[in-house]
Amino acid sequence: MNVYECVSSLSSVRNYTEGEVSDEIIMKVMESGRLSPSAHNSQPWEFVLIKDHGMLQEMRKYCTSGSFIAQVAFAVVLLVDPKSKWHQIDGTRAAQNMVLVGWSYGLGSCWIGRIEKEELKKYLGVPDELDVLTVLPFGYFDKRRVITEKFRKNPDEVFHLNGYGTRISR
Repeated sequence: MNVYECVSSLSSVRNYTEGEVSDEIIMKVMESGRLSPSAHNSQPWEFVLIKDHGMLQEMRKYCTSGSFIAQVAFAVVLLVDPKSKWHQIDGTRAAQNMVLVGWSYGLGSCWIGRIEKEELKKYLGVPDELDVLTVLPFGYFDKRRVITEKFRKNPDEVFHLNGYGTRISR
């Protein structure tokens, strides 16, 4: 699947099927985060891979908007260093790379937004100087349950040419 196909077909997945993911694919997902570009090449991230199913079950209580984490094959806790001015942007770039690479291998994911971050840091032994940006669950899913027809605003509602107000139509 090429990158545009990944982007245009990507959907958030919140229901997963059983199935282990090979270490080779897991490492490609992890590497895609590590290889992401960052401002001044600061690479203000670290990644905690969670494969233990007991830990994934336990993490439900910290991932308050993502209890589906208990169903996945693995998750990545994306940590960022707030000393870097661009840590949130750079971390988000890494997260999107990971989600897209996972998608290209048939894995679903969904950015978990509400997290008990300090409690999760304690649970995982994360140093105080790092922040939890997000938790990304990954796993196989029933493709019949994914919404293939996306609602998106029309290009003439969101595209502007040479400044705000001049619309670009396709």
